[in-house]
Amino acid sequence: MNSGDYIFTDVQIVGRKVPSDGAKQPLTDRIPPHLYFLVSAIFHYLGPAFAVLLFARVPVAGVAWLRIVSAGLIFALWRRPWRVFLSAGSHQRLEIAALGAIFALMNYSFYMAIARLPLGTVAAIEFVGPVVLALLGARSMRNLAALGLAVSGVLLLTDVRLAGEPAGFAWAFLNCALFTGYIVIAHRVARHEPANAAVDRLGAAMLIAALVITPIGIGGATPALTDWVALAAGVGVGVSSSVIPYIFDQLAMTRLPRSTYALFVALLPATAVVIGVIVLGQIPGLVEIAAVGLVIAGVLIHRTATAVVVP
Repeated sequence: MNSGDYIFTDVQIVGRKVPSDGAKQPLTDRIPPHLYFLVSAIFHYLGPAFAVLLFARVPVAGVAWLRIVSAGLIFALWRRPWRVFLSAGSHQRLEIAALGAIFALMNYSFYMAIARLPLGTVAAIEFVGPVVLALLGARSMRNLAALGLAVSGVLLLTDVRLAGEPAGFAWAFLNCALFTGYIVIAHRVARHEPANAAVDRLGAAMLIAALVITPIGIGGATPALTDWVALAAGVGVGVSSSVIPYIFDQLAMTRLPRSTYALFVALLPATAVVIGVIVLGQIPGLVEIAAVGLVIAGVLIHRTATAVVVP
């Protein structure tokens, strides 16, 4: 998510059991959910910003490999996710495997894009996918207007930079397509039973992603394996990009109303622009700021899918 990378973007979990009077709430329930989202949103683009800095030392494909493999190893040591994968039905295993493949290809295309384009531009293009899905799921004038705003913003961005970086936009739109597929598959995986094994299923998908990315990225990552600074930085990118955001996003989504979450998601392209300015010194022009604003407006007003009810 990249791309994100937000697994439960349109899913609202309702009907959770509330502890009886006198029962002590877990620490995770006592922390405001808005704080979880804030941490997730910061790391969602902070990790890729660090990855851009690492590109000077490690090839892009190698950084993608380091990110995914390090995250997969962390999930493996922490959750042993293969147990959930092996106990799942064949259809569920197929969907987890598909999610893992999308993780690998989406993150690779995202990195290829941000190596050529400003982080905020790639983030704005990425969010056209969820708006299109919303229009397909609920054909309304509101969603049609949202799509119009988002597409207008992307057209402004492409008009500003397409002549100089056509390859960057090709990777950015590929990442957008994969991010859209990711939302569809991730929602199916999120509905698997048992409901409390979501992190384990995420870990299993990340291990599969590590297998998929290895033929693509291992060659670029080889120099980093003997460079302790680059290796440590690569692991840091994996933790900040593929572990922290996913975990904190799940903690936020279990308690935030869907409407509130949708409002926060609309601010993510702006978060990418701010982090791009602070970490990478990528100062956007007035047209680019207006274009990102149009995408934010589109994400803000689009109506999401029906909530998922948990008994």
